Amino acid sequence: MSKRIACLAAAAFSALIVTATVVAPVSAEERTVMVGGAAMFPSKNIVQNAVNSKDHTTLVAAVKAAGLVPTLEGKGPFTVFAPTNAAFGKLPAGTVDNLVKPENKAALTKILTYHVVPGKLDASALTDGKKLKTAEGEELTVKKMDGKVWIVDAKGGTSMVTISNVNQSNGVIHVVDTVLMPAT
Repeated sequence: MSKRIACLAAAAFSALIVTATVVAPVSAEERTVMVGGAAMFPSKNIVQNAVNSKDHTTLVAAVKAAGLVPTLEGKGPFTVFAPTNAAFGKLPAGTVDNLVKPENKAALTKILTYHVVPGKLDASALTDGKKLKTAEGEELTVKKMDGKVWIVDAKGGTSMVTISNVNQSNGVIHVVDTVLMPAT
């Protein structure tokens, strides 16, 4: 009987060692989400991750033109509704080129900060009807419909969250398919 217990104990101990060896490297790795063909690392900040997404080159260029890089690299936390290149492509022709001009920096900043909500709100916090006060000062409204999360802007425009809970060291990104527009 004691030989059997010793064998079982040895087998259990060996199994623990093997499990610890296999699990340890996995738990040491970050859980990433793929956005625009690139892994988004929770240990990196919003800007460090966004620059690697091929789907967000327009957003990154706009953030740089508006001078918001230092802010979005800051401590936060921030919740960012990040429009894709295709979302910017839905705007009338020439809009983006016009907004990134130095003389339109204030308007660009207003639009971009309208996509930022102070605090970290994961998808579970985006409940139907919830009002979100943006860094720009106006509100966004969350709408849940057909199992999807929509963000409604001040002008009644809607943007669907296509990828949620992209965690960052200073907040969370939710990828959206339409640029949100403030009332003014």
